[in-house]
Amino acid sequence: MVSRVPRAANTLTRGLPLFLAATLLGLALLGTVPHRPAERVGSVALAVPRGPYLPGSRVRVAITGLFAPYRVSLLGPGSLDGLVYTVPNVTAPTTATLIAGAPGAAAIAELRLVPAPPLSQGLIAVASYDAGIVLHDSHTFAIVGYVPIGGAPGDVAFGRDGTIAAPDTDGDSLALARRSPWRIEAFPGVALGNEIASDPASGAFFVSDRDIAGYGGLTRVSAGGAVTRVRTGITSEGLAVDARRRVVYVGNVNDASVTAVDADTMTVRRRIASVPRTFGIALDERRRRLYVVSNTSASMHGGGGFVAAIDLSGKRERIAARSARLAFPLGVAYDAAGDRVFVTDEEANVVYVLDARTLRPLRAPLRTCDTPWRPHIDRATHRLFVPCTRANAVDVFDLRSLRRVAHAPFATGGFPLGIATWK
Repeated sequence: MVSRVPRAANTLTRGLPLFLAATLLGLALLGTVPHRPAERVGSVALAVPRGPYLPGSRVRVAITGLFAPYRVSLLGPGSLDGLVYTVPNVTAPTTATLIAGAPGAAAIAELRLVPAPPLSQGLIAVASYDAGIVLHDSHTFAIVGYVPIGGAPGDVAFGRDGTIAAPDTDGDSLALARRSPWRIEAFPGVALGNEIASDPASGAFFVSDRDIAGYGGLTRVSAGGAVTRVRTGITSEGLAVDARRRVVYVGNVNDASVTAVDADTMTVRRRIASVPRTFGIALDERRRRLYVVSNTSASMHGGGGFVAAIDLSGKRERIAARSARLAFPLGVAYDAAGDRVFVTDEEANVVYVLDARTLRPLRAPLRTCDTPWRPHIDRATHRLFVPCTRANAVDVFDLRSLRRVAHAPFATGGFPLGIATWK
């Protein structure tokens, strides 16, 4: 996945308060002869989104147009270690100012800081590849705050106690935002995480690992922080947890299989034949059906993607139903209340609405924003959430009417990949 640079919030010296302009001028005159011609003067920029940022966030500062020797300074609360700013605990909204200066050039970026949301507040958490975890108010969709995780989150989940968890899909860690009291923690040993799911029975988080020494895998981070992992297949992606039967299902993209793992012992129970490029998966626990998406397009081998239902109830697993060909399906969610399956299509920019028993269309697809990714169903509010990666937005539909709700789609952090909801 290509890394994307956040939009900058930059200000040059024009119009600044006198004391700040003087500080910038002093910084700009530090050092020796500039390493670049004079026309570079004033072109420096700090690529730092304004926020608001939540306590404990570690914000990486990117500088463009500035050449050594230079200095970065902080005015206001928090701490600065090199090019990493750490947000302090605050009890009211406030600001901090970062200043970058070199001979002949200077720039500033003002960051907004906000208190952590209370445990009682309804939240929507978005895994933004560009910005980290982005929290929105569940009623207004307004941004509550950003939580950069030091990498690019591939997905996000809420634990049973409200803890927010996100794996670094390009790194080797799992970030946790504890809610009461608020604090940010990181656990190493979670390699290249794709999807994440919480286990309501044990309080653990499960993460599908894209690659561990050439194979995909599953990592469990227990409620106490112990990290365990097991090899599952090749390029693990989709994830579904059967909490009652203590099984975690992992879809393996590049070997057309699903691996069933014991949730407590972290041992492989069995491997299940699946569809080509098994990407998204969803589980109907009552009927014991696993819905698997073949993430293929019409130009790929096989002539297009589809969704299949794997019956897990018998002695041997079998494909019980299969949809018609779809343009380029990707993510899937099962709606138990309506006995429906929702499937996102990254090429057609639609969400298919399928009968869960037959996988036939129940109606025309829902039109949505550009490149819909993993859908999420919030049973409490009867809503379907759809992150759209290239629109930098989240679409929302009422499950009862299948109409788009007011103020949707709403803007979020860049390249959203996953959604989770709390209360």
